[in-house]
Amino acid sequence: MASDPFDDVLNLEDQYYDQGYKLGYDDGFQAGKVEGRLVGLKKGYEKFMEAGRLQSKAIVWANRVPNMQNKTAQAAQTSLPPIGNSNQRLEKNITSLYALVEPGTLSTENTDEAVNDFDDRFKRAQGKLKIVERGIGEEGEKATPDKSAVGPARNEI
Repeated sequence: MASDPFDDVLNLEDQYYDQGYKLGYDDGFQAGKVEGRLVGLKKGYEKFMEAGRLQSKAIVWANRVPNMQNKTAQAAQTSLPPIGNSNQRLEKNITSLYALVEPGTLSTENTDEAVNDFDDRFKRAQGKLKIVERGIGEEGEKATPDKSAVGPARNEI
């Protein structure tokens, strides 16, 4: 049986739909890689910047605790006022805070395990930060908003 000469004309809509879908998918796939990389770099930078802020606070506090000043090499170079109500628990919390965000121990790999480890350590460090701030009476200090622990804002992406 002979085919209808109008079959090609009647199937034009399906052909154009399939062609447009393939072109759109390929373009979106490439754009998604680029956008994903940019968002990943931005989020990584924000997370490590916040970790650096926590580390610097731990260093400053360690240099202000009288018992810890002898243990730090930078103590001789600073003239920070000592923390008046320091105790062993406070010293332990400051040491733990520093250990959680120490740059040499934080992984920069892009694996699920490394990212989960970083996020876990970062959340624990934020908890230690609150404990230390309460212990020395600096609670309520909000130097920078903590956007890195929460997902991106709706209009950021």
